[in-house]
Amino acid sequence: MEPARRVPAGHASFTAPVPGAPAFTPTAARRRYGAAMPEGPSIVILREEAAKFAGKRVRAASGNSRQDIQRLAGQRLRAVCSWGKHFLLAFDGFAVRIHFMLFGRWAVDARRENANPRLSLAFDNGELNLYACSVRFIEGELDDAYDWSGDVMADAWDPARARRKLKAHPDLLAADALLEQEIFAGVGNIIKNEVLWRIRVHPESTIGALPPRKLGELVRQAREYSFDFLAWKKAFVLKKHYQVHTKQYCPRDGARLSYRKELGEKRRHAFFCEECQVLYRAAGMDVAKAAKAAGPEKAARPEKTPKAAKAAKPAKPAKAAKAAKPAKAAKPAKTPKPAKAPAKAARVRKSAAKARPASAPRATSRARPVPN
Repeated sequence: MEPARRVPAGHASFTAPVPGAPAFTPTAARRRYGAAMPEGPSIVILREEAAKFAGKRVRAASGNSRQDIQRLAGQRLRAVCSWGKHFLLAFDGFAVRIHFMLFGRWAVDARRENANPRLSLAFDNGELNLYACSVRFIEGELDDAYDWSGDVMADAWDPARARRKLKAHPDLLAADALLEQEIFAGVGNIIKNEVLWRIRVHPESTIGALPPRKLGELVRQAREYSFDFLAWKKAFVLKKHYQVHTKQYCPRDGARLSYRKELGEKRRHAFFCEECQVLYRAAGMDVAKAAKAAGPEKAARPEKTPKAAKAAKPAKPAKAAKAAKPAKAAKPAKTPKPAKAPAKAARVRKSAAKARPASAPRATSRARPVPN
């Protein structure tokens, strides 16, 4: 009889599916290849795909990882888990932690062409191949290594605890706070941009300056949008639901979106609307941004005079003066050059004068009488 499986507490979906229960069945494309730069919802999809291996014994382990992956051969996989962006495989007394970094991929019951897996596990009912990822062993139980209440997609998610963690960092930018995995495990850059737009908060707002209502919205939407993300990704319509991420114009007010290649300490791409996302600072709410968010921002746009003043520079008189330099035209009026001609004539006359006396002695020498 197979021993009972011990799975981490706090997450009902860690175990393999109950026989007969409906399971998530992705299409062949999604089953074969995971998306790059996965966020928490993507890891949940992988966890659901790999759940069929829970309780099965590893028949073979291979890959180019520097870890001692051969210790997995012959071991029984007790549970397939996830925490934020970590994909976890629990065995007796230890676990394997997979982090897909920026460009990690995976393949279930398939292999990627022209790519060597970092870790490949063969089971009686299929195989799991993981590419371009970080592989680490965790000794002991996963409950001792992870705080499941910090995973925005876990059943044990604790919003009150997340709020207390945020209040302990009042100077943290809202954009950085959402990417802090110890507070919002599983939230990535896409979720960050979309959540801040949903709650109308500028990414450079500080946590300590957010009104209590906005702080509650940030915590709540971090989880709600993650589940929206999961549903859209399973239906292959995620990108159709982007409101600001990779977009150019705000769907709320039509204003052109601002883009930062690196924003905050996390230095991640940011897409946001300066018109409807209010900037909250430690000294209080930014009045100008609040006025824009209230509605009459379109009437207030003409107040941005610096750009208009720059565009209104009519003629740039400095360049006009350069074009009309009269001094260069007056240069031909220099008279010394015409005066050089008489000087040359004088030198000719002088040389001629020197030549005449030279010929006179010759003439007198010829006329000198010869003595008898």
